[in-house]
Amino acid sequence: LRLARPYAGSSSRQASQVILSGRHRRQKHMQGEEKIRILIIEDDENFRYLLRMHLSSAGYEVQVAVDGVDGGRALLAQTPHLIVSDLDMPFLDGFELLSLLKQDQATASIPVILLTGSLDKDMLARAVGLGAADFLTKPVTHEDLLASVEACLRISGGKGS
Repeated sequence: LRLARPYAGSSSRQASQVILSGRHRRQKHMQGEEKIRILIIEDDENFRYLLRMHLSSAGYEVQVAVDGVDGGRALLAQTPHLIVSDLDMPFLDGFELLSLLKQDQATASIPVILLTGSLDKDMLARAVGLGAADFLTKPVTHEDLLASVEACLRISGGKGS
């Protein structure tokens, strides 16, 4: 993954953090299998916190990033099974990130769920054209988020239900 834009203010950004908590509802994850890693890329701190809470409480290992550039760094450090990314972010938006991911053989198969505060047909068409696994409109309910994550993991051959 090559990040095309320089990252201004990188010294003031926190490093990505890994949150390991919760128990997955499914028996197979309680039997010692590797936890499913999900990378959340979201610039809104409160929404990022809610996404992390929903996913970690469902038993997923959650890694967070504050923008597309930070997400690229986190991705290079540890490959996730799935990415949940905001669309409208500074430095590298969700479309640009998705495009870069799909161009690289090492990351092309990682399913990406895009999140946006407003949905229009052009955005949805562009997301599908770039290879997004799903497209959710904020606010996202706990149930919709988990249903999307589980469906994307199942379709991709990941370790979802």
